[in-house]
Amino acid sequence: MLTPPSPLLSTTFSFSMNCLLFVALLQAALVVCSTNSKSPLSPAIENYDVLQYVNPLIGSRNGGNVFAGATLPYGMAKAVADTDSPSNQGGFVLDGSRITGFSSLHDSGTGGQPSLGNFPLFPYVSCTDDQVNGCAYPKNLRRTTYNPNSVVASPGYFSLIMSSGIQVDMTTSHHASLFRFRISSNQTSSPLILLDLTDLSDSRQDNGTISVDEATGRLTGHARFLPSFGSGSYLPYFCVDFDSDAGIRDHGIFVNSRASIDAKNLTVSRSINGYPLPAGGFVRFNHRQTHTIQARVGLSFISSDQACRNAEDEIAGFDFDATRSAAVSQWTEKIAPIRVSTAGVDSSVLTNFYSGIYRTMVNPQDYTGENPLWSSTEPYFDSFYCLWDSFRSQLPFLTIVDPSSVTRMVRSLIDTQRHLGWLPDCRMSLCKGYTQGGSNADVVLADAYVKGLSDGIDWEAGYAAVQKDAEEEPYDWSNEGRGGLASWKSLNYIPAEDFDYVGFGTMTRSVSRTLEYSYNDFTIAQMARGLNRTGDTEKYEATSGYWRNLFRADQNSFISGTDTGYRGFFQPKYLNGTWGYQDPITCSEIDRSGRACSLQNTGAETFESSIWEYQFFVPHDMATLITLLGGPTQFVNRLDFLHDRNITYIGNEPSFLTVFQYHYAGRPGKSTARAHFYIPRFFNPTPAGLPGNDDSGAMGSFVAMAMMGLFPNPGQNVYLITAPFFESVDITSPITKRTARIRTVNFDPAYNNIYIQSATLDGVPYSRNWIGHNFFTEGGELVLALGPNESNWGSAVGDVPPSLSLVGATEF
Repeated sequence: MLTPPSPLLSTTFSFSMNCLLFVALLQAALVVCSTNSKSPLSPAIENYDVLQYVNPLIGSRNGGNVFAGATLPYGMAKAVADTDSPSNQGGFVLDGSRITGFSSLHDSGTGGQPSLGNFPLFPYVSCTDDQVNGCAYPKNLRRTTYNPNSVVASPGYFSLIMSSGIQVDMTTSHHASLFRFRISSNQTSSPLILLDLTDLSDSRQDNGTISVDEATGRLTGHARFLPSFGSGSYLPYFCVDFDSDAGIRDHGIFVNSRASIDAKNLTVSRSINGYPLPAGGFVRFNHRQTHTIQARVGLSFISSDQACRNAEDEIAGFDFDATRSAAVSQWTEKIAPIRVSTAGVDSSVLTNFYSGIYRTMVNPQDYTGENPLWSSTEPYFDSFYCLWDSFRSQLPFLTIVDPSSVTRMVRSLIDTQRHLGWLPDCRMSLCKGYTQGGSNADVVLADAYVKGLSDGIDWEAGYAAVQKDAEEEPYDWSNEGRGGLASWKSLNYIPAEDFDYVGFGTMTRSVSRTLEYSYNDFTIAQMARGLNRTGDTEKYEATSGYWRNLFRADQNSFISGTDTGYRGFFQPKYLNGTWGYQDPITCSEIDRSGRACSLQNTGAETFESSIWEYQFFVPHDMATLITLLGGPTQFVNRLDFLHDRNITYIGNEPSFLTVFQYHYAGRPGKSTARAHFYIPRFFNPTPAGLPGNDDSGAMGSFVAMAMMGLFPNPGQNVYLITAPFFESVDITSPITKRTARIRTVNFDPAYNNIYIQSATLDGVPYSRNWIGHNFFTEGGELVLALGPNESNWGSAVGDVPPSLSLVGATEF
């Protein structure tokens, strides 16, 4: 892979009209003369199989925490090998850790505790002395190595070879998994496959049950578990059927390290001395030298009977190849809207791009028909893990390429509020997740609203839901809504050490919550304007300005005892109006204080990020922020300082927008340079190729949108234009069937020509450095002439994206 240019190539405008720039402008001018808004697009990008460029193993090491196994888009069934790695949140980690089983429920890219991994299967070639008690049953005794060179992962498929010689392949339908165990032995063997009533976190609660059908060996049962980042518990069910060329020899149950073929039913208590007692069932197969055994695992959150029906309906004949082929077809269809030119581009660039797209569709998961909490005809999605992460680029990306699924997600969020009283900020395993900052479902709904999603969405109910977030405080605002609303309404900020007797939650994060609540209110104002609620529009536009109340103009910042020279930072403020203090670099990448800034143990007034980074989180009024920070030049210098001094951490979502906020100061070329700095240095197509946990596809969407050259300011009808990583990009709307094309002139696969010199939209000169969502729904051609130096394109006052203080919400 060629080394990308430094982001510091051009810190001042270059107006030199060298020969290359002249040619670029001439070519762009010819496009203007020969094309008009009614003309068809230039010839289509070549057709190819996009899935050849998808590698699910990207992020399977080094804390990416991705789910690397077999699944469908938004599928409930997620089959993979589980390992005993400390970072096994997604089940499988390609780091030399040992296999503990193969399970069918997972999340992807999450932080916190390992998620799901319920009811793992584990195969043995045979048991010592041909006795069922000759096999090891507890997880810590049975774990084993595998051949790392045997691992194969592709959309809808996962495979590896265990050190015992068993090759394990797996694929899935929406609610069921199909495992294939292929065993060859030098001697006659009687394989045994066990099912353990456990999960990745050993969190089983109450009583778990398993029953073995005397006639068929079918295993059914359930157990109750704890979520990985929330409160409550959940109760999944399973139904496992076997298909073997050798036939079933016997079966039974196990408890701890002992097994019996005489007992067929088991109810096991939660734990002994706080640790869940190993327990489950097994099936053993007749003696042969070679075996092909298939295990079909049906899943449900309703009942074991429904789990069995799901498996029978979706994988009726144990046809592995047909099931895998159906999965491939679904993935091909979902990724089909985006095609990029492969001309001159290394295959690693294409793999980076399309694998990012793939990961955006692994979570959230479509649990429609599997929600035991309430009865509804609306869709139900789970594993929004968490909206604080996914509102920034994942869901805006899916709004472009898969709007029908986002529509169903929005309907699910509104229906969740209808039945549980509050929009979730995080949700997994049918449980309420923890709130991390603001009420970020407000941004998700507003983003869908301003971009015209409507099919079946009750927007009146949606508006009532987001308005409730702004006006009413829940009793437990650690799980939903906002806390400190009495102070918010009387003081117009969230105080440090707030006095809040209405509800309870983590009494910290006062700075980040103030900034996020402000933006949440702005997105509510956008919905109010569209719904002709003039009074509400004015009200929430006003409250969206409360962020200014924590800006301290004289605050300085020191790093290692040296004054950075910058003045003006957000700071905490107490109930009585006096200022508190948090070092602006606290919670940053260069903070060495050891202070915890995560939700589980936060003592800081910002969440997972520093004041240095949060000073840029005013997405709706960048014009005012830039003025407060000293004007465009000083603003650009601050952004440079943030990135160049490694204060920001590109592996965490608050950093995403800072890469592109140079646009607001009229410096879009620097945004492009920053994107090329981080990709592929920190995002590359290797198992260790993610800088942080993928957070249900958030990292994947950052890569996808940055590489196609249009990055969203989420919750607004604004996409920031940068030079794409490909000669051209086609995005065909699945709804309107119209194609939006981004085409470059003077594209350079060595990525020296990364600066936009001029642009046309449907043949007409285009100087704005941003574009609206109608580009994707109505189609058109955005042509970008590129060169090696930063130009003045997109730099005029009228070219920058809208800000509330300058133009009002009507421009968003």
